[in-house]
Amino acid sequence: MNELTNTMDEYKGKSLSWSVADGVIELALDRAPANEIGLAMLEDLERFITMLPALELKASALIIYSKQKAGFSAGADLRELYAQAQKMEMASAVKGVRDFLNRIHAVMNRLDTSPLTTIAAVHGVCFGGGFELALACDLIVADKMARFCFPELRLGIIPCFGGIPRLKRDIGNAVVRDLLLTGRSINATKALAVGLASQVAAEGEALRVARSTAAQTTKFDRTTAAAAKEFIKPLPAEELRREIELFCELFTRPAVMEALLKFVESTDAMPYLP
Repeated sequence: MNELTNTMDEYKGKSLSWSVADGVIELALDRAPANEIGLAMLEDLERFITMLPALELKASALIIYSKQKAGFSAGADLRELYAQAQKMEMASAVKGVRDFLNRIHAVMNRLDTSPLTTIAAVHGVCFGGGFELALACDLIVADKMARFCFPELRLGIIPCFGGIPRLKRDIGNAVVRDLLLTGRSINATKALAVGLASQVAAEGEALRVARSTAAQTTKFDRTTAAAAKEFIKPLPAEELRREIELFCELFTRPAVMEALLKFVESTDAMPYLP
């Protein structure tokens, strides 16, 4: 039984919850240990997207944050991905991956193009698919201890939830190449300097600052704000489609399965760290 009554304005699923108050929607990620995005998280996100048109009539802003101490999100659930791949022939595994990516892209694209002002309140790890979720938002408010990273090349793959096209849209190519090709993480101060984050908050204060920012957006005419967002934030649709194709091509390589096996067998508490 869910802890909250599952209504449009208040919902608790397996890996996230949401509530609406004072013109602001708050979507809380809450799947131990670090909000890995697998089928359970995807299903909850899809439910949220289904409800979003009605929620948008009641709100001006959306805040996405994490209740997990480890951070915003460590990214895709690689253990689930590896387990699924081991159960079937490669052709079937690729089809399953493609279906998952089409579904998660639909979620990310809907968040990206929502007429709401969307804010990611980020603390701790914001890696891989979690980083891509934050990039779908209009603004990133970063706790000073937050770290951003695309570690996918260590596994022989690329980011696949739309991160690179969105990052290219928002900041300079030099930073995009550095993040992608080195796998290094950057801190909140660097994220602010390169235009990735819009604000840096004191440790533990990202959600409070995001709420203050969201409250500011409720003062403006919603139609005007939505028109401005649509003008300055076009969806890179073709590049997003190409990203899925490239990921599926790379996924078939034996080196990827070897890297995923090494990840799964790791005894490190946080094997996703570079």
